[in-house]
Amino acid sequence: MINFEEELKKFHPSVEIEEAEDVLYSQDTTDLADVLVDVIKEAKEEE
Repeated sequence: MINFEEELKKFHPSVEIEEAEDVLYSQDTTDLADVLVDVIKEAKEEE
């Protein structure tokens, strides 16, 4: 039977995953909510 507590103690995150996380989190990405806020602001300014 697998002892999950022992397995968790042995766990070490992959270096590639940590590097990928750093790259992804350091990028300033625009999501749909940001785009909608910008569109609404522009529409209000035109009125």
